[in-house]
Amino acid sequence: MSASGWPITPLLFCLFSSATSSPVSISTSAPPLLSQISPPSPLPAILPSLLSPSLSVPPPIPPLTSNSAELTESVSCSLTMSPSALVVRFGDPVTANCSVRKLGFSLLGWIVSKEAPPPTQEHYLVWSVDRMTEWSIEPMCFAVAEMEGQCDIKLPLIVFKPPDNVSISFVNHTGPMFESHPYTLECTVKDVAPVENLIVTFHKGHTVLGQLQPNNNTEKAPVTEIFTLHLTPNKDDDGAEFWCEAKLELGPEGPPHPPVVRSQKLTATVLYGPQITCPTKLSVREGESFGCEVRGNPQPSVTWFRDGQVVALPNHSSIKHSGHYTVSANGLYGQKNFTVEVEVEVLKGGGTSNGCNRHFVLVVFLTQMINWL
Repeated sequence: MSASGWPITPLLFCLFSSATSSPVSISTSAPPLLSQISPPSPLPAILPSLLSPSLSVPPPIPPLTSNSAELTESVSCSLTMSPSALVVRFGDPVTANCSVRKLGFSLLGWIVSKEAPPPTQEHYLVWSVDRMTEWSIEPMCFAVAEMEGQCDIKLPLIVFKPPDNVSISFVNHTGPMFESHPYTLECTVKDVAPVENLIVTFHKGHTVLGQLQPNNNTEKAPVTEIFTLHLTPNKDDDGAEFWCEAKLELGPEGPPHPPVVRSQKLTATVLYGPQITCPTKLSVREGESFGCEVRGNPQPSVTWFRDGQVVALPNHSSIKHSGHYTVSANGLYGQKNFTVEVEVEVLKGGGTSNGCNRHFVLVVFLTQMINWL
C-alpha cells in the first residue's frame, strides 16, 4: 500500500478534488465508463482529460496524515502481477504485466528506475526492458481509485550473475602436507551476484566436506567472496582430490538448473608413516609366500629378522620356514618393529610326490590297454 507522502498524492488530489473551497471534498460528476476511456497516453496528456473544466487546481497540500494512511491501507487492492516474481540474468530481457481486476480505477502505472511505461487508463500495463543492466531494482505497480484512493504492488526481482571463476588452494601452503597437521582450504568465488544466494560446497573426491554461505552480505552487485574450511589430513588423504563448487540458489522462479561453477581439482600429497599392517599369527600353505603390509610416504625401508639375523623372505615356503619373524620399517616418523609368528602348513598326501605317483600309475594303465588292443 502507499506510504504517507508518496509523490503521487498531489496527483490524486488533482484528480478527485471538487471545485469548491474545501480541499478534501469529492466531485459529484460521474466517473467515466470503461467504454469511454481513451487509449493509453503519457501522464501529462491523461491529466487534462480526467479533470473537469470547472475544477480548479488547488495549492500543494501537506503529506497524508496517519488517518489518511490508515484509510489507504483499508482499500481493497485488486492488482495482479504476472509473473508474481522474476529472476533474470544480468543483460537478459525482462517483461512483466500489471493488471487491475476491479472497476473504478482510473489510472494504472509503474514506478521503476528503468524504462517505466507511461501511466494508462487501460486495465493492464506491461513493463518491458530489452536488457537488464541494473543490479538493485524494485519495480512497483500502482492503481488510482476515484472513490477509494490508491494501492500498489511490488514485483520481487532478482538480477543474478554466475561467478567468473572459482579456485581452490591451501592457505599459506604449497607442496606436501604432514599427517595430523592442521591446514586450511580456501575457495575463492570471483564476481558473483547476488552473493546472499550463494552456496559453496567443499569436496574430497565424491565426499562432501562441508557447505558454507556468506555472512550477512546483502550486496546486489557482483563481489568476490572467499570461503575457508579447516582440514587435518591423514594417510587416506594421500592422493585425494580436493575441489569446491559455487552454486546460486535462486528459488522456484530461477532457472531449472541452478548456475554452478566448479574449481580445478587439487591433488594432495600427505607425508606419513611408517605403518605396519599384519596379524600376530600368519598361516600359509607350503609353496606360498608370506609378508606384511608396510605403508608410508615416502615409502619406508623394510628389513626382516629371524632369530636376530637378517633374512630374505622365501618365495616358496616350506615347513622349515615356520617360526617367529620381526619386520622393521624405517620411515618419515622413525622406525617401527612388529613380530609375527609364521606357520607353514604341509599339504596332505605328500604334496608333489603323491602327484607324481598318480601320473606313474596312469601311464602303466595306458600301456597295458595298448598291449591288449
